[in-house]
Amino acid sequence: MTAMEQPSKLIDKFGRHVDYIRLSVTDRCDFRCVYCMTEDMQFLPRKEILSLEELYRVAKVFTELGVKKIRLTGGEPMVRSNVMSLIEKLGALPGLEELLLTTNGAQLDKYAVPLKAAGVKRINISLDSLDADRFKRISRVGKLERVLAGIDAAKAAGFERIRLNAVVMRGYNDDEVVALTDYAVERDIDIAFIEEMPLGDASDHDREETTCSNDWVRGVIAEAYQLTDVTAKTAGPSRYVRIEGTNSRIGFISPVTHNFCADCNRVRVTVEGRLLLCLGNEHSIDLRAILRDQQLTDDDLKQAIIASMDIKPERHYFYDKDYQQPVRLMNMTGG
Repeated sequence: MTAMEQPSKLIDKFGRHVDYIRLSVTDRCDFRCVYCMTEDMQFLPRKEILSLEELYRVAKVFTELGVKKIRLTGGEPMVRSNVMSLIEKLGALPGLEELLLTTNGAQLDKYAVPLKAAGVKRINISLDSLDADRFKRISRVGKLERVLAGIDAAKAAGFERIRLNAVVMRGYNDDEVVALTDYAVERDIDIAFIEEMPLGDASDHDREETTCSNDWVRGVIAEAYQLTDVTAKTAGPSRYVRIEGTNSRIGFISPVTHNFCADCNRVRVTVEGRLLLCLGNEHSIDLRAILRDQQLTDDDLKQAIIASMDIKPERHYFYDKDYQQPVRLMNMTGG
């Protein structure tokens, strides 16, 4: 297939249009959150991860294939050395409508203003507890005050939208659902509650015992706030409700209890260059091998990405007893 013959859109065999990629820039993080990593996490050798130049090349090729949104993930994106040089280049990509970031927030007091200037429009910040001791228990090493300062810095920088992400776990933070919602409402920002995903083996808890359904979470919030469903769809898997009398929205990301695969428009690129076609399956292709083969061009990279649409599965099967679940942890997947 020549460049002239290449399709301008990525369409899988179920008719879903992929226009959104989640690009992991590192598997490393300055936290060790219990739902994301093991306590003694082993990270990839430098030679196995994509360089900033390779990450940019991947992003450029995807935008040339019709991708409109790129979300930078990790690990923690802002711990990658010289990551701002990549972000500045991505922000200038022709055809890219939204450059987004997911972060733990601990570096935002330093980076919020440069990120906004580089073209990042919306930012998601993880916040699982408002209690410092409990926050440290969940993150193992994180300091709550750093994250709260980062949220304030992001708010001051003027991003189009800021959303907090909270993974609710029974026995860890399930009694803070309303307090976290209050915190978001008071700051006129959004919050999303995320069901813990069964990716890899957690080293200090049984996920089937700690997972809280978002139906339960919504019920708790509805006792404190009047909620109205938002009919408009977003680029991601969140299903939103609006809190009456405020500008804040609450999102529910429910991969365990409410399969959201029917309208999936996303793929992930891991930091070692695996193009993951599904969060909950191992269907993937190796982009790193193409990137590092000097005989291959961007057209070859495009053809591989186009061909990969045929192996994008219809759905994930979290907690299906008859299905082999992925063994990779979330920091290896790209948040």
